Amino acid sequence: MKEKKRDLEDRLIDFAVSIIKLVESLPDTKSANHLGNQLLRSGTSPSLNYGEAKSGESRNDFVHKMKVCLKELRETHNCLRIIHKGKISSDEELVLYLIKECNELISIFVTSIITATKK
Repeated sequence: MKEKKRDLEDRLIDFAVSIIKLVESLPDTKSANHLGNQLLRSGTSPSLNYGEAKSGESRNDFVHKMKVCLKELRETHNCLRIIHKGKISSDEELVLYLIKECNELISIFVTSIITATKK
């Protein structure tokens, strides 16, 4: 069980690092700067909040922090879709990878929240 938690934490950190790389590669335009700043906040937040969730003071606290992670991932997903549809990044491969990874992380968090609230 501990291995799975570590795997998710590593995956979230890798996701955050990839988000940073994408943001750093965006062009210096008003729209790219706006979306990049938003993406930087929401895309790195889940890894940080997950660390807090693991130290939740109660099951309710854990679930609440997991829901914060989920909210940030959904925001990140929409931002990535805007960047992709708007052709704001020249690295389409990275954007598509991040959209896919974000979808998978969302699914993991939805399942974890459902499981934690049923116990």
